[in-house]
Amino acid sequence: MDIPQLYNIYLTNRIVSTDSRNISPGCMFFALKGENFNGNRFALEAIEKGAQVAIVDEDLLQKHPNILRVDNVLTTLQQLARYHRLRSGIEILAITGSNGKTTTKELCKAVLSEKFKVCATGGNLNNHIGVPLTLLSMDVTTEFGIVEMGANHPGEIALLCEIAQPDYGLITNVGKAHLEGFGGIQGVALSKGELFAYLRQHEKTIFVNERDSYVRQLIPGHYSKAVWYNGSKGLEVQNITRDPFLNLRIRDKNSTFEINTNLLGSYNTENVAAACCVGLHLGLSAESIKRAIQEYQPRNNRSQLMNTSKNKIFMDAYNANPSSMQAAIAEFLQFSDSQKFLILGEMRELGDSSLQEHENIVAYLREQGIKDVVCVGKAFEQSAQKAGYKYAETTDQLKAWLFEEPLTGYFVFIKGSRSNQLEKVIPLL
Repeated sequence: MDIPQLYNIYLTNRIVSTDSRNISPGCMFFALKGENFNGNRFALEAIEKGAQVAIVDEDLLQKHPNILRVDNVLTTLQQLARYHRLRSGIEILAITGSNGKTTTKELCKAVLSEKFKVCATGGNLNNHIGVPLTLLSMDVTTEFGIVEMGANHPGEIALLCEIAQPDYGLITNVGKAHLEGFGGIQGVALSKGELFAYLRQHEKTIFVNERDSYVRQLIPGHYSKAVWYNGSKGLEVQNITRDPFLNLRIRDKNSTFEINTNLLGSYNTENVAAACCVGLHLGLSAESIKRAIQEYQPRNNRSQLMNTSKNKIFMDAYNANPSSMQAAIAEFLQFSDSQKFLILGEMRELGDSSLQEHENIVAYLREQGIKDVVCVGKAFEQSAQKAGYKYAETTDQLKAWLFEEPLTGYFVFIKGSRSNQLEKVIPLL
């Protein structure tokens, strides 16, 4: 069965599932395979639960007229999403970067929703499966799409661009993320730069974070469709205050306005600047942009301020890499609260650099004279214990310690890679 035929089936319901536990009546079930699962085994079950068709790439013992065989289920899903994207004609903004891409995506969504019916990447659906699912979630009411693109190996952003065919794009920044897969920060820059390469090849608009030297190097200064922000070439942004929330002044050639955000950390300045730049370029007024950003509330453990009966918490534990970790710690230490406590989870996917990068974080803490720290995860073990910091191998061990020795009256900073699941300690704080 070819893609146009599959597309006609998709148009009858427009619901796609890759999980046999989550089947909606009339949906299309794509039987994907991974390291620990094989969706082909659940194709008949999906049909019995109400799926209109199940797309498989293995010959099954169970025969059913609505089980459709293709050469590769993942490739078919990607091709169907690309076909839908081209047929829909929706303008799409692609966002990638080492840090801040999800916050930038959410801020851009808030801003553009002032003018358009926006469909954006949900959760962390930013990979070779998530991007197609995001595109296929765009329907006839969608006026603008925002697609977040994540990657941990070269070539992945290029693939996502071929699927999503973006009209606009931005790279938030380039930092020490996924070093294991990219082989170093230059590899990170080149891989993120695949987005700009696609946009330049197709003469599309590029939003450029002027303050990031790696991002600047990814685009020649003469490219006519470059829109600059966070510097002197285009939109400028200035921190006014940041204790605890960011108060910013935005200035471009046509307007100057101030925004009182609900975001913690001056590193979010460039995320706000990106959203403002995108909004202004796409015709939104300064008043609309200001309103959207001031009403935006961070969630999902990203730059959130929480108050419990015992402590105040700076929760930023959705993910972490060496660049974002040090920037967030530096910001936290600037706050005026006297009693501070840091809970740091290990940073993953750093390869041969892991030990050194964790040692660097601990060394930085010691240079700042910080004593109240607990480090979580094996990657922190040697450096934390050598520095005399509290160490827990797992989050569950940390929970047990906090139960025995509860914290009260602290401003607590929490950050670590997603796999640490540090949000589990919140009830004990």
